[in-house]
Amino acid sequence: MHPLLPSLAAAALYAGATVYQGLRLARRETPNRPLLALLVLAALLCHGSSLFLQLHATAGLTLDFFSAASLIAYAVILLTLLACLRIPVENLLLVLLPVGCLTVLLAQFLPTGTLTPINEGPGILTHILLSILAYGLLTMAVFQALLLLLQDHQLKHKHPSGLIKNFPPLQTMESLLFGFLWAGWGLLSLSLLSGWLFVDNLFAQHLAHKTILSCFAWVVFAVLLWGRHQLGWRGHKAIRWTLAGFCLLMLAYFGSKLVREFILHI
Repeated sequence: MHPLLPSLAAAALYAGATVYQGLRLARRETPNRPLLALLVLAALLCHGSSLFLQLHATAGLTLDFFSAASLIAYAVILLTLLACLRIPVENLLLVLLPVGCLTVLLAQFLPTGTLTPINEGPGILTHILLSILAYGLLTMAVFQALLLLLQDHQLKHKHPSGLIKNFPPLQTMESLLFGFLWAGWGLLSLSLLSGWLFVDNLFAQHLAHKTILSCFAWVVFAVLLWGRHQLGWRGHKAIRWTLAGFCLLMLAYFGSKLVREFILHI
C-alpha cells in the first residue's frame, strides 16, 4: 500500500478538526469533546498508517528529516489527546493539529536527504523511542508556555479573546506547564542515559554536536525546575527558560539532521 492515501486523509482530518475547534472557540462556545476526540483519533490512525509505510524499509528503519518531524508531531498530538482524558489541555490541539497536517504533507511530498536506514538492536531503538517521547512532551511544554504567555498578555490588557476565555485559570495553566516539563525532562534524562549505555560513541563526529546540545538543553531544563522548586520561578522567567531549552533541543536534533542530510549528505 502506498502512503499517499493515508497521508492525505490524515491532513484532511487534521484540517477539519482545526476548523471545527477554531470556529467553536471563535464563537465563544466549547467544542464537543467526543466529536473533537473522534476527529483527532481518526487523523492519528491515518497518520500512523502513513508513518508505518514511510518508515519501514527492508534494510531497517528509515528516519529522514521530514519523517522524523512527522513522527514527533504524531507523538505530540497522541500524548495531548491522552492528556485530555485527565487534564484540560484541549486548547493545545488548536496549535498542534495544523502542525500535524503540515508535517504529514511534508513527509509525503518533499524529497528527503541521503540517509542510511537504521538496523540496530532493541537498545538503540529504545533510545530513539525515549528521545521522541521526550521531544514530544517538551514540545507540549513549549506550546503550553506560548499559550500561557498569550493568556497573561491578554488578561493584563483586559481584552481576552474567545480562545483565552476558554482557557483554565493562569495558575492551572502554569501547573500544567511544569507538569509537562518534569515529565519531558525525566524522559530526556532516560534518553541520554540510554544513549550512553547503548550507543558505541556518543561523541563520534556525527553525534558530538547532537550530544553536546542535548546535554546543554538538559541543564537548562534542570535549572528551570530547580528554580521553580527552590526560588518559585514563574511567569515570563519560566517561559524564557522553557523556550531556551527547547531551542537547544531542536538544534540538537533537527539542526544536526538538516546539516547531515541536506548539506553534508551523510
